[in-house]
Amino acid sequence: MKTRFDKIFWENKYHEKATGWDIGYASTPLVDYFKQLTNKKLKILIPGGGNCYEAEYLFEQGFENIFVIDIAEQPLKNLKTRFPNFPVEHLIHDDYFNHQEKYDLIVEQTFFCALDPFLRQKYAVKMNDLLAEKGKLIGLLFDFELTEAGPPFGGSEAEYLQLFSKKFTIKKLERCYNSIKPRAGRELFFIFEKI
Repeated sequence: MKTRFDKIFWENKYHEKATGWDIGYASTPLVDYFKQLTNKKLKILIPGGGNCYEAEYLFEQGFENIFVIDIAEQPLKNLKTRFPNFPVEHLIHDDYFNHQEKYDLIVEQTFFCALDPFLRQKYAVKMNDLLAEKGKLIGLLFDFELTEAGPPFGGSEAEYLQLFSKKFTIKKLERCYNSIKPRAGRELFFIFEKI
């Protein structure tokens, strides 16, 4: 089944500067999580990374193996322009579902909510496939009613537990206490470990 939100849809969003999800800096809850990471050699993927301030932040902190994949080319160019030292071979212009690699850590930041909801099961399976043994999927998921309107598309803790518990050990899934103001009360922070 073809998604409504293809490469052309997302390229147009960047060209029209219709990027309301883009906060212009690395999200506070993710930065707080990154601060406790000690292994700078972790292989990290940020899928649907957009302008990817999280990749920029991690790279500035000395993490060496950060990869960003996006179906739209413009945000990858934006990251390279903002941060010329970021390795160009770590900027992957492709559909996430085509990607074949293994990672220690995958960071979820407004990618899941941007996908057509019918892809959610496929997302959970693919995330599991891309993680190395004991790898972790961490990040933020929206906590508001799933409707036809979107993206962003919402969801609930109950839905996420059902979706991910077959492939992951749920280490954490709780209301985010340090969301940015516009998202306060509407985000769940999670840590899922590959089974």
